[in-house]
Amino acid sequence: MADSITPSGLAARLARKLTFKRTKPAPEDDDDKGEEVDPTSVAGGGHSARRTDITEHQLRVSGALQAFLASERIVYQGDTTELHKLLSASHIVVPPHVTDRSHPLPEYFISSSHNTYLLAHQLFGVSSASAYENALKAGARCVEIDAWDNPDDPAEPKVTHGYTLVSNISFRAVCETIRDVVDREAGVESCDQGYTAAPILLSLENHCGAAGQQRLVDIMQEVWGPRLLDAAVREDNDAHATLAELGSKIVLIVEYHLPDTPSPPSSSSSSSSSSSDGEEETLARQDYKAKLSSLPPTTIIPALASLGIYAQSVKPADDSWYNPGPTLTNGPHHHLINVSEAGLTAHMVASSSATGQSTAAIARHNAHHLMRVFPKGTRISSRNLSPLPFWAIGAQICALNWQTFGASMQLNEALFAGTAGYVLKPAALRTGGDGVVVDEKRKKVLRLRVVGVTDLPLPPGREADAEVKPYVTCSLLRPGRDGRLVVDKRKTGVYRQHKVLSFLHAGEDKNPPVTDPVWDETLEWEFDDSELVFLRIMVKSDDSFAANPVFAVAAVRLLYVVGGWRFIRLLDLKGRETTCSLLVSFEIADAIPGLLGKVAGALLDSR
Repeated sequence: MADSITPSGLAARLARKLTFKRTKPAPEDDDDKGEEVDPTSVAGGGHSARRTDITEHQLRVSGALQAFLASERIVYQGDTTELHKLLSASHIVVPPHVTDRSHPLPEYFISSSHNTYLLAHQLFGVSSASAYENALKAGARCVEIDAWDNPDDPAEPKVTHGYTLVSNISFRAVCETIRDVVDREAGVESCDQGYTAAPILLSLENHCGAAGQQRLVDIMQEVWGPRLLDAAVREDNDAHATLAELGSKIVLIVEYHLPDTPSPPSSSSSSSSSSSDGEEETLARQDYKAKLSSLPPTTIIPALASLGIYAQSVKPADDSWYNPGPTLTNGPHHHLINVSEAGLTAHMVASSSATGQSTAAIARHNAHHLMRVFPKGTRISSRNLSPLPFWAIGAQICALNWQTFGASMQLNEALFAGTAGYVLKPAALRTGGDGVVVDEKRKKVLRLRVVGVTDLPLPPGREADAEVKPYVTCSLLRPGRDGRLVVDKRKTGVYRQHKVLSFLHAGEDKNPPVTDPVWDETLEWEFDDSELVFLRIMVKSDDSFAANPVFAVAAVRLLYVVGGWRFIRLLDLKGRETTCSLLVSFEIADAIPGLLGKVAGALLDSR
C-alpha cells in the first residue's frame, strides 16, 4: 500500500529518503527479548486483557496520528468522543465458544507455570511464596510445587529446587498463598457477574518420604479445606470431568509410577549441558543431575495418591500411550503424560517416522488425556521452550518459566488473553478430531497496516534524540505441516526525525518526534489456515553498533483479532502495561490464487 498523501505520510516518505547508509551493519537481532518480571507485571497468562484499573484516558494520541485519522476519514479532526471510542475499543474479541466450560478437561489449553516458586535462576535463584500469587494474578491456572522433606522440621515439608543453591520456603506458606488467591477470586466472582473463577491445577513434584507425604496431605486438607477437590464430581469416574464441573476447586496432579518401572529422574535433570552455559553452571547441573540419579525410587502413599482424582502424572517408559494408543499400558484411568520438551520432540519424530505423515497420533491421544510439557534442564536461566509446536499436537499444559517475559510468555499471553486461563482447543484436537490443526488446502492472507506509535517508552538513560531510530518488526508464528514452528518476519522502514523538515512544516503532526513515530506501511503474509496462528509485534531501534533494543511488544492470536482500525496498548519487557499505543489496521481474508490474487493485491495497495 502506498503512503497516503497526507502531512504525516509526506513526513514518513521524506524521512526515508533523507537518510544515510550506516558504515557497519548491526548485529543480528535477538528476538527472544524479555526481562525479569516483578510484582507489578500483569501479562503472561492472559489476564492483562481483563484488567480494568488502567483505563483508556491514560493513553494519548499524537498529533501526527490524529492528522492521519482525519485524513483517512476514520475520525474527524477534533472529534474527541469518537477518538476515545476508538482508543478504548479492544483489538481482540475472544469468541464465546473458546471459553465454553462444558467440555472435558483434556479439551482445553491451560495457562501453566513451571517451577512456580522460583523468582529467577533455576539453580541459583530465590524461592518465594509470593511467586505463586504473582503467577496466578497474571493468569496461570496450573502451578508447580517441588516438595521435599525438611530435616530441620519434619512436620513442615519445604519447597525448593533440590540439590541446588536455590533457597527454600515452607510448603504450608505456599498453600496459604494459594488459598488466599482462591478466596480473593471468589470475592471478585461474587461482585462481578461477568467473572467466574476457574479451577487451579497443582502439579505436585513429590520428593518426600512416607511421613513427609502424609504431612503434605494433612497440610493441604487443613489449609485448603473445601477448596481442595478430594472426591470425584461424577459417578462415572472413568470419564473426565468437564471444566464447569470442577468449578473453582484446587485440583491436584499426583505422580503415578507404572508397575515394575523405577521412578525416573526428576524433571529438571532430563537433559545435558548447553554450549552457552558457563563453567559454574555446567558443573552445578552435573552435580545436581548426579545427586538426583542416586535417589531411590519414590513410593506414593495411598492418602496422597487418592487426591490425584483427574490427573495422575506418568513419565512414560515407551510409546504405548500413542502407538497404537490412545490408552497407556498398565496406566491409571486419568493419566497425564509428563514429559520434557526434548523427550516429547523425540516422540514427535518417532511418531512422524512411523506414520510417514504427521504427529496426529500424539494429538489424538491428547484429545482424551492430559499432557504436561516442561522445559529441558539446560534452560537454567529461565528461558523457555517454544509452546506453539506442542499446542499444535494438543498438549494442554505447556509449563513455562514465568520468571522472564520473553517470546514464549508473550505467546502465552496472546493465547489466553481475555480468558480465565482455559482455552478450548481447535476441533481437530478434541474428541473426534483427526489431530491435524493445519489446513494445507486453504490459504489465508494477513494484511497489517502499521501506521504509528504514541509515547514510545524509552529505557532509563536513553534520550529521545537522533540516535533513536524506531521501526516495527512483526513475526507471524504458526505450526508447520511437519510439526515444527514456522516464523515469518516482516519489518517497516526506520523512522528518523529530520530537523530539515522543521523549516518546511512546523508542529509534531508534520515531523513527529521519535517517541511518536509514523511509518504508514502495509506488511503482508500468506499462510496455511490454522486456528493457532499468532502475530508478535516489537518496536525496536535501529542502532548502528549494538544489538537493536526492544522498547515495547505485543502478541495476538489471529482468531481473536478484530478487523479494521485499532489501537494496541503495548507492553514492556517485564510484562507491564505501558501508556504506549500502536495504531494498526487488520485485514484477514482468504487468499486468491494466481494472477487474480496479484491483481487484487495491487488494487488494495493503490487504495
